[in-house]
Amino acid sequence: MTAVTPRWNRAALLASPLLHTVRPFIEALPADAFPDTGVLSALAQRFDVRNAEGLPIRFVTPTDEAKVAACDYEGRAYRTGEVLTRAHSWHDCFNALAWCAFPRAKAAINRAHMREIERQPDSRRSVARDVLTLFDEDGMVVAASDSTLIELVRNFRWKELFVSRRADVRAYMRFYIFGHALHEKALAPYRGITAKAIFLPVTPTFFEQPPMAQLATLDAAVGERIAEGAMLQSTATLQPLPILGVPDWHAQNESPDYYDDPWQFRPGRRRTANAQ
Repeated sequence: MTAVTPRWNRAALLASPLLHTVRPFIEALPADAFPDTGVLSALAQRFDVRNAEGLPIRFVTPTDEAKVAACDYEGRAYRTGEVLTRAHSWHDCFNALAWCAFPRAKAAINRAHMREIERQPDSRRSVARDVLTLFDEDGMVVAASDSTLIELVRNFRWKELFVSRRADVRAYMRFYIFGHALHEKALAPYRGITAKAIFLPVTPTFFEQPPMAQLATLDAAVGERIAEGAMLQSTATLQPLPILGVPDWHAQNESPDYYDDPWQFRPGRRRTANAQ
């Protein structure tokens, strides 16, 4: 992956179809300066973002550049509402935007991490924490009002989905990037970027709602699913999805031949119990 210089260009960010999930929050950020922790904290306050304990989320600069242990990072966010956020870091900036877009889901992830750390306090990371980390970093929420489209994703039938049923995908399916690492990768898209997706069935009227209402519906559903815990039993509950195959997310995918690339659009594993 090519490193992305932390240079702020709000207009370019707003123009990217891959960043549509966090577009309402980018619009609220300064036009000409990379947002610092004060700006990001004010954004979180504006949208009343809170952790699982009801504490306001604030983004704070680490006191040093040393890597912080996950238990300390998650524990601080859970006990105080303080989320460590490095200056001029796309990764951490998108994490802050994810808190604004999906506050209930992010709070549920933080709480689930803490419960797992308390249950297994040694250095080993549980399967549940692996799932939480994968989704937090590279997750995607796929909303669909047509269950047959979901089945095509689950069975890795990419060309049937994105070519034969392209019009249906545009009408009855939406793709929302959740993971902050995935948003960072979307700044400089490269062949093979793959999301770890979960599916949410919705009614057709869902797509008529404004973006913030859509996010609120998805956020509540994802938060409940994480809290319920079934999706945390195996990393196989997360569906691989090559994001550059999404219609309108890459200019070359207007050609049906684009989906003939077996390295990017792989036949995949045998179907698992991905009922999420």
